[in-house]
Amino acid sequence: MYNGTAPIETAKIFINQLDRLKIPYLYVTNNATKTPLDVVSHLKDVCNIQASEEQIYTSGLAAVDYVKRNYPQARTYVIGEDALIQQVKDAGLKYTDQDIEVVIQGLDRNATYNELAQASTAIRNGAAFIVTNPDVNLPTEKGFMPGAGAITAFLKTSTQKEPIIIGKPFGYIMDGALKRIGLEKSDVAMVGDNYKTDILAGIDYGMDTIMTLTGITKAKDLEQYIKKPTYIVKDLSEWRFEE
Repeated sequence: MYNGTAPIETAKIFINQLDRLKIPYLYVTNNATKTPLDVVSHLKDVCNIQASEEQIYTSGLAAVDYVKRNYPQARTYVIGEDALIQQVKDAGLKYTDQDIEVVIQGLDRNATYNELAQASTAIRNGAAFIVTNPDVNLPTEKGFMPGAGAITAFLKTSTQKEPIIIGKPFGYIMDGALKRIGLEKSDVAMVGDNYKTDILAGIDYGMDTIMTLTGITKAKDLEQYIKKPTYIVKDLSEWRFEE
């Protein structure tokens, strides 16, 4: 939909066609630091795209959904920012820093050593280790900054435990997205410009994929991958809908 603060105009045309043809869709993002309302506001401000909160599915929401399904009564601790903490509370999970049974870890740009040590101790003592997304770096105007995956590496090294990773390219976020949209995977295509997250998520989930070359992954990059996207387009204006 956008590159930073620059809109991809062909993406908006694509969305307009989906709306006109009443084709359901979701915006699926690994960003767990934003609420759906934050994403809606960003789409409006940057791309002039009107979206609803129900159309946004973040790795934070997916992680909370996973914990709610599998550990509904668990005492849950969060390494993450306000959006993720609020989603844990809104879901009715037991948010606490005492007798921790589940640790949900996302990007937290204000995490302290003591908070990380508390999470590490809980995981060592048997708490489930749930990670929102594996992104080790985030592109910013200052260059790449550490992402959620960098914090995960810290906790993995400290605990010698492997986490359950929820976000793209892993299938847990896809499970949640399909449940939310109410469709079978055979009726859905994963659209994205990042092979290692968007496209690989769709391929590994057994879903058709549409690779657009407007972002991170370029045509020459695809030569190194054995698993290929179902479709490759220069930009989303090349995609044709049957009417």
